[in-house]
Amino acid sequence: MAVADLASFCQQFWEQVFNKCKRALVFLDPECAESLHWVGGARRLLDAGALNVKEFSSFESGGSNQPKAVFVLSSLLQGRTVEIIRDIISLSAFQYCIVFTVLPHWLHLWANNANSEVEESFVFQQFEEKLCEWMGNMNYTAEVLYAPVLFAPLASHLCVTPSLASLFPLGSRDLNQLNCSRPEKKKFGSLSDVDFSSLPVKLQIQIKLLTSGLNHLFEYLDVREDCFAVGTFSKIIAGDLANCPHVKNRRKTAQNKASLVFIDRTLDLTGAVGHHGDSLVEKIISVLPRFPGHTNDVMVNTVELTALHAADGNSDTVAPGCLAQPNDPAAKTLWESLFSIKQKEAIMEVRRHLVEAASREKLPIKMSMGRVTPEQLSSYIQLFKKNVEALENHCGLLQLGLATAQTLKHPQYAKLDNFLAFERLLLQNIGDLQLPGVLNQLYPMIKSHSERKNDDYNLDDLLLLLVYIYSVVGEIPQQKELEVAEDKMTKKFVQVLCDEPELSSLSQKITGCESSSELTFSKAKIALDEIFKTLREITKSRIHMKHFNSVYVPGSNTRQASYKPLLKQVVEEIFNPDRSDCIDIEHMSAGITDLLKTGFSMFMKVNRPHPADHPLLILFVIGGVTVSEVKMVTDFIATHKPGVQVLVLSSKLLKPLDIPELLFATDHLNPDIGI
Repeated sequence: MAVADLASFCQQFWEQVFNKCKRALVFLDPECAESLHWVGGARRLLDAGALNVKEFSSFESGGSNQPKAVFVLSSLLQGRTVEIIRDIISLSAFQYCIVFTVLPHWLHLWANNANSEVEESFVFQQFEEKLCEWMGNMNYTAEVLYAPVLFAPLASHLCVTPSLASLFPLGSRDLNQLNCSRPEKKKFGSLSDVDFSSLPVKLQIQIKLLTSGLNHLFEYLDVREDCFAVGTFSKIIAGDLANCPHVKNRRKTAQNKASLVFIDRTLDLTGAVGHHGDSLVEKIISVLPRFPGHTNDVMVNTVELTALHAADGNSDTVAPGCLAQPNDPAAKTLWESLFSIKQKEAIMEVRRHLVEAASREKLPIKMSMGRVTPEQLSSYIQLFKKNVEALENHCGLLQLGLATAQTLKHPQYAKLDNFLAFERLLLQNIGDLQLPGVLNQLYPMIKSHSERKNDDYNLDDLLLLLVYIYSVVGEIPQQKELEVAEDKMTKKFVQVLCDEPELSSLSQKITGCESSSELTFSKAKIALDEIFKTLREITKSRIHMKHFNSVYVPGSNTRQASYKPLLKQVVEEIFNPDRSDCIDIEHMSAGITDLLKTGFSMFMKVNRPHPADHPLLILFVIGGVTVSEVKMVTDFIATHKPGVQVLVLSSKLLKPLDIPELLFATDHLNPDIGI
């Protein structure tokens, strides 16, 4: 089959939007804006003839001489979304409104519990009438269209879903909540018993949005997929896709085949919060602040490219740069290469690109060899700001150069090596001291704000280390010694948290308090008790696994204890030369044909589907993936299976602090989908 190109796939559906934008005001919600960001940004809309691009907000509107509006939305046409559209139209003078939604018509029908026999575009037609009503004339023009702009292509082999950034595997707390919501029904004994129909409707809609988007990807690739799942939540999603009635025609006619493996993030949180990766991109994403309103890109301070002085606090007056450079071929090539090489090589590659660009522009560059420093990179970048044409020609490259320099001199960057050293020490001590001993070792590091120095761990850092410890250690027996250690940790955390003069963003979300003045001892205690309950759940996350039941490799006389990523174990197992069935990678059957095959296989030889059967392997990590994991997978395939193409998809690109927020401060069962 032809090489799958994720960027082209994403571009294709945005073209539908671009074709409708001539002389229009375009309103985007944050999720669609982020998807567009990675395929060309607002520039693509303006090039297509849009008059302006605005935020999807009740505080925005059009002018008296702007009769056309285009809305691009990632939510159902219900609830808050409908209210905002009505607010914008009522403040404007539109005569032509086009609404693009990421959710297909059949999903709108399903969400409204409508009869499946109603007219094919019934919901969209009804909404078109409402749009005309709000515009004040039923003879005006309104269109409601489906555009599956769900994915954002971060690289040629990596895609994320900004609309589903909060999608995360369920835990024991969610199981308890589900059981409480079904007082008259049989309780679930474990997460393995939970099926799709027992989930809250909002979560079902998110899952169906994901499977609908994946179906469009497979239509584009012209493939019939075999679905596999690693983990209980992945099993629910893979099952919904495998049995989705809307994919039958595509599966009958598809010319190619692919294997799709869903993997629960919660089976390995160690890799998500750890600092073992040797990747420049991962360091940039971990250290620099998030781009406003985005879940994957970061904000690059561009003051250095102007005549302003950063010391004067002008960073907020200049538009920030970013990592996404889809309109700049040279910068895009550099960005792609940074995903596949180690940090030291990546920094040298950034320098090489800056030097070559300066030479092409005949800028007075002074060559220097040896170690690359942030000051050296900044000096090269400074050369461009005096030449407007050179600055414009290489704007994308300069943003990547600034991101690299700002990361290398960021105060948090020095801490990353400290984290790595301490995590290695923890791995050794888990084998020797067991969990209570490791917690007692961590206890002295919990320091109040007045005691902490620059290189000490703050509360956010300590939460990362706790997640690392509880995830790597695996299932632990209930023991008095552990209860005592946890109780001591909780009391210290509560005390330190209450003494904080200013709560971090993560602490605000966990405690539900916007400021330290709102935080009481009682609220802090409740939050910390919940955190340690969740940490205990993490140790049981692999309890149902037979093969992938540990990410910890104990030390011996000849080697140190180490962490073995679950994703690496999964890929190694898929391409194991023995081709033995791994019961932890469960195949999800797609209807009666597969059930018959399974039945026949009991008394005659029938080959079960195997994820290594096809030339295209797609891994979807539910709950986020790290740059290091993506690199690890692509490196493995390139070395051991060069004939196989691998695509990595996920809900988001993770930085370590995302995990405590997703674990401790996110309602997994009732996502905010605007209804």
